[in-house]
Amino acid sequence: MVMTKLRALACGTAAAAMLGGALPAAAETFITIGTGGQTGVYYVVGQSICRLVNREASKHGIKCTAPSTGGSIANVNAIKSGQMDMGVAQSDVQYNAYEGKGDYEGDKFDKLRCVFAVHPEPYTVVARKDAKVENFDDLKGKRVNVGNPGSGSLTTTEVVLKAKGWTMGDFALASQLKPAEQAAALGDNKVDAIIYTVGHPNGSIQEATATVDANLVNVTGPEIDKLVADNPYYAKATIPGGMYPGTDKDTQTFGVKATFVTSADTPDEVIYEVTKAVFDNFDRFKKLHPAFADLKPEEMIKEGCTAPIHAGAEKYYKEKGMM
Repeated sequence: MVMTKLRALACGTAAAAMLGGALPAAAETFITIGTGGQTGVYYVVGQSICRLVNREASKHGIKCTAPSTGGSIANVNAIKSGQMDMGVAQSDVQYNAYEGKGDYEGDKFDKLRCVFAVHPEPYTVVARKDAKVENFDDLKGKRVNVGNPGSGSLTTTEVVLKAKGWTMGDFALASQLKPAEQAAALGDNKVDAIIYTVGHPNGSIQEATATVDANLVNVTGPEIDKLVADNPYYAKATIPGGMYPGTDKDTQTFGVKATFVTSADTPDEVIYEVTKAVFDNFDRFKKLHPAFADLKPEEMIKEGCTAPIHAGAEKYYKEKGMM
């Protein structure tokens, strides 16, 4: 997918040659990062990386764009097909794609590579107060937005349902709205609850809890304990009380990490420069979203990467003594 073109037009180069001052035309490289819905942190991750890469474009010749996409699975699939160069994906989606498990059973993506992990992503359930939902089990028989196709939210919901012995049919409605649509659906009483695997604070959840009386829902119990114990990409998570209206106490759940991934086919020098842009400007990166505030560089390459580190990123980390 990495595309290059010559900055100088052929006729301009020929003209320069006639004047005896010809310079070799420099190559410009264009990369695309898959993100998620515009209200989610994935979109901010991609936009933030591109902002830092593009600041140094005059030096390394790389120009970056990060369009909104369907999320984790959509991004991994786009990287695999060569439609995108890099993308953001949940650590469980990364694991399944590389190992050929779950949604990728029989379709292993062995060229998938991790660049670094980013922020934690709690599996988050928000319910209308009048729906009287305090725990995940209370969702049975309710109208629930389970996540849009191609999203990690939908994938994790399917995992939770399987662990509990449920199906989508146990909900009165299992809608698959995009993150940008779910807050309005909750406020308009079209659904009783929304599910979103996302970093916090999050704009969509802020909008939902500001629009209607709502509360965050605990996702706990023996089935969740077993999921965390059996899978290296899951961990217990806490959403602090007071972060959103309607929920004063901490919310107990579990979650994954957002990870930045690519393909082994993406040139080492490109990934090296992208990695360098982020970590050489790490303080600037951390200020681009509250979810990044507690990130630590060493943890970002040790936790959450369930596929091998890309060679270009590894080169940078070794130069900086991080590996």
